[in-house]
This record gives sequence, C-alpha cells and structure tokens, in this order.
Amino acid sequence: MKPLALALLLAVPLAPVAAHGPITAVEQAKFEADRAAILAMAGTFRVRFDFQESTVWKPGYTPLERKISGGHETVLVVEDSPRRIVLQHLLVVEDGGRPMVIKHWRQDWTYEPETVLTYAGPDTWVLTPVPERMRKGRWSQTVWQTDDSPRYGAWGEWETQAGLPRWRSGWTLRPLARRDAIRSPAYDRYQAINRHQPTPTGWIHWQDNTKLGMVDGRLVPIVQEYGLNSYERFAGYDTGAAIRYWEGTKGYWAAVRAAWDEAIAKGRGLRLKEEPDAGAVTGPTLMRLAEEVLAGRTPEAKAIAEARRVIAEATGPAAPVAVAAR
Repeated sequence: MKPLALALLLAVPLAPVAAHGPITAVEQAKFEADRAAILAMAGTFRVRFDFQESTVWKPGYTPLERKISGGHETVLVVEDSPRRIVLQHLLVVEDGGRPMVIKHWRQDWTYEPETVLTYAGPDTWVLTPVPERMRKGRWSQTVWQTDDSPRYGAWGEWETQAGLPRWRSGWTLRPLARRDAIRSPAYDRYQAINRHQPTPTGWIHWQDNTKLGMVDGRLVPIVQEYGLNSYERFAGYDTGAAIRYWEGTKGYWAAVRAAWDEAIAKGRGLRLKEEPDAGAVTGPTLMRLAEEVLAGRTPEAKAIAEARRVIAEATGPAAPVAVAAR
C-alpha cells in the first residue's frame, strides 16, 4: 500500500479541544504537541526488540542472555478524539511466502484521567484513582493484550529534555511477557518504568524492568532488565495485509473492547486467569473467533455473542492485594 493511501486510512477528523476549565495558549500548544507525539506512533514500521537482563539482586540468579527479535508492524489509529487516542498494533509476518497478520498489542492514551486500570499482581487488575493534583497536563497509557484483555496501565507526562520530547510513566506493575512466562522463572511480575519517544525515523519504547518474585512470603527483586523497542518507518512489506485484516475484523474487535470495558466498569477492575502460553485464558478463543469472522466461517454477530460469553465467564470483580516490594 502506498504511504499516501495509508495516511488517508489513518487520518481522523479532530474535534475542538474540550479541556476542563480555562486553558492558556502555552497549555494548548503543549496539549497539541503531546497529541502529535502520540499520533506519530501510527504508521508502518520495521521493529526491533532488544532485551538484556543486567543487575542481579538475588544471589545465585544467573541472568539470561541478551534476546533480540523483530518484525514488521502496522500501527492504526482506531480512535482519535481530543482527549483520547487508541492505537492498534498489527504484526505482519511471512508464512509460506504469503503475509500473515497477527493482531498484536493495543495502547490507549487518555488526557487528564481520573482513574487508570493498573496491574495489581497475579490475575488481578484494579481501577486506580489518579490524584487530582497530578492530572493536569498528564496522559495515561493503558496497554492491552492481543485479545484486548488488560496488560498494564500508568500515567505520566510528556516533557522535553535536551530538545527531545518523551513520555515517562511512574513505576507500575506489569504481568510477565510470554518470553519469560513460558520459562517458569523465579519472578512472577515486573515493576517497570516505560518511556515513549519520537525519533527522526520513527519512535522508541524504553523499558526499565525490575523483575520481582515471592521469596519466603515476601515480594523481592530478582534481576533488572533493560529493553529497547525501536520502530523505524518502513513500507517494504505487504502493508495492505494489515489493512485487509482490520477491515474484516474491526466490528468484531470493537464489540470485544466494549465487553472488556463493561466487565472492568462492573468490577472496578477485574480478575482474569493468566496462562504462560496464551496470556489471558480468553486469548485462544477470542483470537480464533476473529479468524473465523475474517474467513467468513462464522457470522460476526454469532462471534460477538460467543466472545461476550467467554469474557463474562472468565472474569470476576477485582479484589485488593498487597503488591509493594520490600
């Protein structure tokens, strides 16, 4: 697909800014710059994922070897209102010489949020209030798994340092990534800081991950990990495959997102079983239903009804848990 055609697909008309209370010209300019930095993460990219365990905090632990992987991703703007932006990542890989699209992660950005859905320990996510004094001018980022079940959320501020813009989260808990979960590791969650930053050729996602585990009934640090995900603008793959997938499944996925939102609102968060191979237990079924809709094997309405049933049966209200590292 030509870059211009993709840009037209990604473009969404903007509504006037609807800030809470008066807004100065300086605040308006920063708000627009923040939005531009977030929207700049949309497009077509060559992606490189680079992770390295470094500092050992628990004696006797041996750090993993550096892991580098990559691929191609198309990032689409699913929603764009002045105070909320939703970006959907679609991974495009080769399968027998033909492109195959895998629905990847999703990131939602909300301006001056009142609450953020945060990970609270194994199988649990809670709606966490953002202190009123910390909302002004800040954005939350909520990250969702391939089946639109929750992964982690945090709030932070876009700022410019040394002439470069970046968004930095506070410390936030995250569930294990699949690369770690399948190894039966000594840790069962991360406490992390995330940074997103535009570059001249795309953008980067920095991760500072402290890997935590339970030892003698206490949550303690095991090892530090540093990650750098680099997104370089690139259109030298079948970018149209991602568009075709999304056009064929976007109605189904919109209904799935709505079902998750309902479950989260009802339980002020939720409990949902995680599995090493699949992330959330809902993953295999919800992803399979999308493929059946795309192939025309299952009517969209029937797939949506089944997805809603699966989500309802797999989730329960959130329960408070102790998560602080000591």
